[in-house]
Amino acid sequence: MKSLNRHGAALGALTLGSMLLAAPASAHHAMGGATPSNGWEGLLSGLAHPVIGLDHLAFVVAAGLIAARHRRGAIIPIAFVAASLVGTGVHVLEWNLPAPELLISLSVLLFGALLVARRESLPISVGLSPLAGIFHGYAYGETIVAAEATPLAAYLLGLALVQLAIGLSTQSVFRMTARRTPVMTLRWAGVAICCVGIAHLSAPWVVG
Repeated sequence: MKSLNRHGAALGALTLGSMLLAAPASAHHAMGGATPSNGWEGLLSGLAHPVIGLDHLAFVVAAGLIAARHRRGAIIPIAFVAASLVGTGVHVLEWNLPAPELLISLSVLLFGALLVARRESLPISVGLSPLAGIFHGYAYGETIVAAEATPLAAYLLGLALVQLAIGLSTQSVFRMTARRTPVMTLRWAGVAICCVGIAHLSAPWVVG
């Protein structure tokens, strides 16, 4: 029990430190906010975007952790990634979605809560994942609006690859170590992800 408490405290401290270092949503861009002008810049921006944004990263990790609990759970991060590409396209086409940052924060909080509760079902998670993906992808699209076809295609490729790598590798690692991983470890991870969601939910670029 003492060991578990120490691990939980360490995880809480790490989460708090990460949140304090987290940049605003407008700084999630690998190119410093500039629109990529060629294929390499588009690919770099796509690869970096979900990693730079703590809220996006937290959701992808949560999707991978939930996927690890289900035999066919890989569909959860895959559905999220596919929908995020659609969401990026929505932004590129300049179609407006309501309160994207608010809904992104809520999606992170919800998936963290599912990890804590351990009561999620595969159909529910599969249904929520692409819905969240639309709004996460819409936020990703901010850095690629008005880009030409080549950097846009490269951006979408990088975006898909990095998210799939994070989500599916998270699923694989926790599935391989399931017998040696205490249930509370996943719950602590869920608590950490909830903290990220709450922090972004109260951020000025969400409530402002």
